[in-house]
Amino acid sequence: MGKSGEKWRQSEGKWGDQGVFMGEYQHSIDDKGRLTIPAKFREGLGATFVITRGLDQCLFAYPLEEWKQLEERLKILPFTKADARAFTRFFFSGATECEWDKQGRVNIPQNLREHAGMQKECVVIGVSNRVEVWSKERWEDYFAQSEGSFSDIAEKLVDFPL
Repeated sequence: MGKSGEKWRQSEGKWGDQGVFMGEYQHSIDDKGRLTIPAKFREGLGATFVITRGLDQCLFAYPLEEWKQLEERLKILPFTKADARAFTRFFFSGATECEWDKQGRVNIPQNLREHAGMQKECVVIGVSNRVEVWSKERWEDYFAQSEGSFSDIAEKLVDFPL
């Protein structure tokens, strides 16, 4: 068990009782493109996982089971719609299956590092069913720009069962 009682339960495919990845961690990417991911996220992602281009110029990492569910949902998008084709191209063309090295690092491909603007300092965050990886600068900019609107966003989501 981690500090706050989280534990990945592989038999149930859920993170602790919450079923989520959560938290924010600062890490550095090395010159070879390797990034250490927090141990509790590594457990949840599993030995093999998928990392791809994310929205807002970050990267998304999914456990294989979660990726398969997402893949099934995206397969039903109508290929006759330009937006559906564009999004699936964006999402799948950047996807790569990853494994950990012996030091608990993942090698982030160059095209994904470029998409996320990763140079050295990174922020790794848990976002429910996925892990996001941001360049530190982009995360700080995003958070600073969004911080003032979180109340407005929450108000717009009032009809959703939060």
